[in-house]
Amino acid sequence: MFIVQREVPSAPASIAYFMGCAGQAKGVAVDVHYNDVDWFIAQAELKGVEITYVIDTHIHADHVSGAAEIVKRTGAEYLLHEASPAQQAFTPVKDGQIIHAGNVGIEILYTPGHTMDSICLLVTDNSRGPHPWFLISQHILFVGSVGRPDLAGREEEMAGYLYESIHSKLLTLPDHIEIHPCEKAGGVCGVGLSAKPISTIGYEKANNAMLKLNKADFIAKVLSDLPPLPEGMSSTVQANLTGKV
Repeated sequence: MFIVQREVPSAPASIAYFMGCAGQAKGVAVDVHYNDVDWFIAQAELKGVEITYVIDTHIHADHVSGAAEIVKRTGAEYLLHEASPAQQAFTPVKDGQIIHAGNVGIEILYTPGHTMDSICLLVTDNSRGPHPWFLISQHILFVGSVGRPDLAGREEEMAGYLYESIHSKLLTLPDHIEIHPCEKAGGVCGVGLSAKPISTIGYEKANNAMLKLNKADFIAKVLSDLPPLPEGMSSTVQANLTGKV
């Protein structure tokens, strides 16, 4: 399989992903920014693959999604969690479902907390073996930190969901699983993020201070450290709900 971790030029703290199976010419684009669509189209041509799926791990508040544009230009299938409030056409996915792109298997993990439609992607390269290799941990678990739970209000409730998603879903994965978040230091969806864009479940268990707190202390800490809301959040969310830029 191939995977490219794309640090978006217009928003260098944001990270998108292009992965797939070159042997069977299948590609998957994850959390694409609208002004970065051309790069994904060019990468698909360079690697000789078609973009089969485009996935948003949630309805974003910090950037306009390029999913609708990729769908229009390539015919890719747009995937969102079944709880998504999107008002445009998409294929709903659910917890535990596995999406296949050639030899690549992508298991959907439903992980509410950053938003109610948040998913993480547990990826297996079946050409190498049957066991998961890495996790696209989006805005739930960062390197050195965790996501913010306040974008849609209900901050304390959402922080509780965030804690449960991290502890019941992500930290139960094997320690060797790599984590690939969708943001690094300088982003607006968490505080204390590392500038290093890759870690492992085991390393974060040992060194991420947020993961050592009990639920009550976790909620109190994450709510005490909230960064400012993303600029233009309301219009960004509306564009992502409708697919109209």
